[in-house]
Amino acid sequence: MILGLIGILFGLCLLIWLSFKGWSVLLLAPLAAMCVVLFSNEPLLAHWTQTFMGSAARFLAKFFPLFLLGALFGKLMENSGSISIVADFLMRKLGANRAVLAVVLAGALVTYGGVSLFVAFFVLAPMAQRLFRLANIPRHLMPAAIVLGTSTFTMSSLPGTPSIQNAIPMPFFGTTPFAAPGLGIIASIIMLAFGLYWLHLKEKNARLAGEGFDDASAVSAPMNPSNDDALRERAVAAREFDPTEILHGKAATAPLPVYLAALPLAMVVIVNLIMSLIVLPNIDVGFLNKARWGGISLSDIAGVWAVMTALLCAIFTVLVINWRRFPNLRETMDAGANASVLPAVNVASLVGFGSVVAAMPAFEIVKNWVLDIGGSPLVSLAVATNLLAALTGSASGGLTIALDALGNTYMMHAAELGINPALLHRIAVIGSGTLDSLPHNGAVVTLLAVCGSTHKESYRDIVMVGIVGALLALIAVIVLGSLFGSF
Repeated sequence: MILGLIGILFGLCLLIWLSFKGWSVLLLAPLAAMCVVLFSNEPLLAHWTQTFMGSAARFLAKFFPLFLLGALFGKLMENSGSISIVADFLMRKLGANRAVLAVVLAGALVTYGGVSLFVAFFVLAPMAQRLFRLANIPRHLMPAAIVLGTSTFTMSSLPGTPSIQNAIPMPFFGTTPFAAPGLGIIASIIMLAFGLYWLHLKEKNARLAGEGFDDASAVSAPMNPSNDDALRERAVAAREFDPTEILHGKAATAPLPVYLAALPLAMVVIVNLIMSLIVLPNIDVGFLNKARWGGISLSDIAGVWAVMTALLCAIFTVLVINWRRFPNLRETMDAGANASVLPAVNVASLVGFGSVVAAMPAFEIVKNWVLDIGGSPLVSLAVATNLLAALTGSASGGLTIALDALGNTYMMHAAELGINPALLHRIAVIGSGTLDSLPHNGAVVTLLAVCGSTHKESYRDIVMVGIVGALLALIAVIVLGSLFGSF
């Protein structure tokens, strides 16, 4: 048992170290998993083909449609110019006097509307650079402003967000994208308020110190991620879009009214809400419990169906509005589809690794330790998702590993204690979006490169708005959920 525990720790350390060095997770995850198996003296090939591949395949079966549709929608919105039009509109309306708020709101709007994170990065960074230069705000605050708008409350807490992180708990807990909406709104307010307070404080201090926009070291265009394979490998394991596909496809140049550019974003939110709260609860899907359809219930699949339908409607809307504006529609759609593959398979490989770890006899020690943390399943769930997201550098990977290994156990504890699964859902998602933003996270590294900044210059502010603010919101949700339940 002790040797098996050492094997789990060794495999995890190997995965973290080599992935930070830029090795492909597609190679590392099975290698690390087999190291864990060898230490535990378990059947090697059986765990590779049955445990590892079986779990990875189940993840892809559940979630690949969301990766595909999300990446395709993001690429269509980028090449149609819709993201730039919406972001530029907000920045012009709010102006240089509220430059930080403009960047944050622009990022929040496009990501809550279903646009992939890396697409938002590459569009927002040059716009934020122009606005920060006009407002004479230090360039090193740009990454934190973009993180606050794109990678905090719109990823993990705002009810109905179509992020893959918000979708992952739904099959485990039988929830919808709008799980615990009241708590989600409170968490969103905390993240946004704390982040804006911090950025305002930093801007004020910079002005008092006579510090302004440093044009000398700023980049004038986004970096080319294909020039750095190590960066790309870290990036695709962290988020749901392969950044190299940003370079593919031709952008539309004809003008488009802002209300038409924003319509697909609104479509995601509206259709998601209608499907989750009105359509799916009122249709007869009794056929799903037959063996032909996997013997499942509507609660197992309703959340995924709602997000899929919302993204499909949004994609159709983009195509109708911009049909004649795309210079090369097939190239754009190919790039969007291709952008989904490597991130999805990478996360599936991390899930396969987690399943192998969970199948080892020594994992019982880890499981008991995690479940005993804080004496409450809410606290232990938050700690488990935090730690695994931190170690893997991936919110989606860490979240899925945690729920794959412990999801059923948490559901049993919740049933015994009368805890609403919606509360588990919200805590798990917020927990996965905190310590995932450590320095080795691919999204952090990519954003810094896009903004022409460094960890030394900007990472402290990213920690404050992306980690500290999220941790404060997580604590508030746990406290309120413990006192009042889910609402």
